[in-house]
Amino acid sequence: MIDMTTHQTDNQHDHQEVLVRLTDAAIAKLKSMRLKEDKEGFGLRIAVVAGGCAGMSYDLRFQKNPYDNDIVFSQGDLKIFVNPESVSYLKNVEINYVDTLKESGFTYKNPNASGSCGCGTSFS
Repeated sequence: MIDMTTHQTDNQHDHQEVLVRLTDAAIAKLKSMRLKEDKEGFGLRIAVVAGGCAGMSYDLRFQKNPYDNDIVFSQGDLKIFVNPESVSYLKNVEINYVDTLKESGFTYKNPNASGSCGCGTSFS
């Protein structure tokens, strides 16, 4: 497991960058959802999976414990788990939560994406 809070891994590799940034609005919504789903103490798994109309899509889910090879870091009191295969896709991604008259949901700003679909949850 890689711990981004100390910037050290079990294998003694040094990691300086934070992979994903969650806005305050995203953290607040995730904590509210976690409570509603009775998953207090669970972390947030952020992954990129094949699929979606643009080729790749984001996957968010609550998970009790990280896997052995996960990168683990915290924002506020929210633990975040990222699998090594998703790292290159998630570097410097910002996840926000919006709730307006026109739209409601998580939005993703991904400087690594060459394109995205209209729904905003799929990219290439």
